[in-house]
Amino acid sequence: MEAILRRHWPEWNGTLQKRTGGWNNTTYFVKGGRRSGVLRVYDTHRDRDKIEFEHAVLQVLSMHSLSFRVPMPIRTVMGETLAQFEKESGKYVCLFDYIEGKSPLEKESSFAYSFGEVTGELSVVLATFNLDMAPVYRPYYALQQSYPLCNQEIVREICLHPPEPLKALHDELRWIGKVYDEITDSLHALEELPHQLVHGDLNASNLLVKDNDHSQVAALLDFEFCTLDVRVMEPAVILSGLLGQPEETRAVRDFCRGFSRRVHLSQTEIDALPVLMQLRKVDVFLHFLSRFLEGTDQPHVLQEQVKQIAADLLQLSTRSSWIQEELILAGMAYE
Repeated sequence: MEAILRRHWPEWNGTLQKRTGGWNNTTYFVKGGRRSGVLRVYDTHRDRDKIEFEHAVLQVLSMHSLSFRVPMPIRTVMGETLAQFEKESGKYVCLFDYIEGKSPLEKESSFAYSFGEVTGELSVVLATFNLDMAPVYRPYYALQQSYPLCNQEIVREICLHPPEPLKALHDELRWIGKVYDEITDSLHALEELPHQLVHGDLNASNLLVKDNDHSQVAALLDFEFCTLDVRVMEPAVILSGLLGQPEETRAVRDFCRGFSRRVHLSQTEIDALPVLMQLRKVDVFLHFLSRFLEGTDQPHVLQEQVKQIAADLLQLSTRSSWIQEELILAGMAYE
């Protein structure tokens, strides 16, 4: 990695420290002189168009006066925002300015209101974008096109007749398969909802809170999956991830209030929320199932994901209506 840094960003030559965590990318903190950066290696794809679209979104966002920061790619000596490893691996790598802030602790929820506000602010700004480039990633509801290794027949077969590494998770897979079948029949209706650019993967791991005030969001990170999708998918992704948190009730309520200050969802959008939250969980399942089928991950990765996703879907079956009520009440407060 040091050689890549010297070759493409020679003025950033310094020490590298690998950051733990992350399923799709490898990240290094760069310390060089008085400056700090973040070096990001894209591990799961070799698609230049995906990265260039992400960077185009970030560059336009940087022209807006936002209450939070977003990553800014630093150009190489050749004037590009990305570089590529030697041909053996073909992986792409990018360098970003370091953003001050902390990743919130797993049990923290004090930032939920601020998270709602900045998510709403981001949604309003992204709705104005008219980029010359087309997004590469498909909307969440395009499951069949997004996961070619996981067509309906394969998913149903695995959920009903799990292969050997998944046999102990028969009940969990049956539940996931049941939800998969139910939402598949609802996906076409989602195409009628308001569409715009969305981040698509906002959660606690993709934000920073301020060092001196953990209740305030300092930055939103990782715009890799930004694409054109239904507007309400943005809060659906976040709300589906807040369930099961230690302070779930407060976190969901505060997020809804913060988000509704910026964005007023229609009743049709709120009605679609349960399906969209389930869709998010099913999408995660298909993502890790694809990685398992193509040999990217060992079986234990998918096993852990199946356990968690099944538990999340069970919880969603009992909590979705409450979340809808919170969004309605929050929206009424700002009408």
